[in-house]
Amino acid sequence: MKRPKSPAAPPRPSPIPSSNSQPEVPAMSVNHPILDLMNEHRLIEKVLQALDARLASSPPAPFPADFVEQALDFLLHFADGCHHYKEEEALFPALAERGVPVEGGPIGMMLHEHTVGRECLAGIRENLPSARTGNPDAIARLRKFATEYASLLRNHIWKEDNILFKMAGHALDSATLDRLTVTFNHERNPRVNSQLRARYLAFVSSL
Repeated sequence: MKRPKSPAAPPRPSPIPSSNSQPEVPAMSVNHPILDLMNEHRLIEKVLQALDARLASSPPAPFPADFVEQALDFLLHFADGCHHYKEEEALFPALAERGVPVEGGPIGMMLHEHTVGRECLAGIRENLPSARTGNPDAIARLRKFATEYASLLRNHIWKEDNILFKMAGHALDSATLDRLTVTFNHERNPRVNSQLRARYLAFVSSL
């Protein structure tokens, strides 16, 4: 008597990028716009880690004003000016067109966190001149803003990598992804041109 055939196994999901830091999303080419954003997240995280370490070492070490200024420049113009520009001007509108809620939804939450992050960066910038002179109150305020910003952005990045970008990988069609790839082209970004981007990449590589 023949044994009954086992039920057919469910189809295997699409392969995912082989990176421990990336969420389960559909297979992406090297030039995929979502992968571009995720790679920028890794750069931002590296700067946050370095900023945490430098601020934690002072005192007794002298306040690292020059490094804080460099990190602030990167966070203002690369993380916010370049990376968040791509999200706010291209990715989020594309997701909204596909029915992802803005008000009260994940896009609205991301936009709110971008705003809160800018407030933290403004606090760092405002207190940096006095902190540079060794003013203990300014140093304490700056460290507080930097800690709040790092915590906010790490959680923000996790939500994007593991929730929003996963949604984008499934929701956006190839034509939309191609359009995002063109929009993300560094030469087309009015806030960070290729020369500035190269400078920021060199800064991250030096850490």
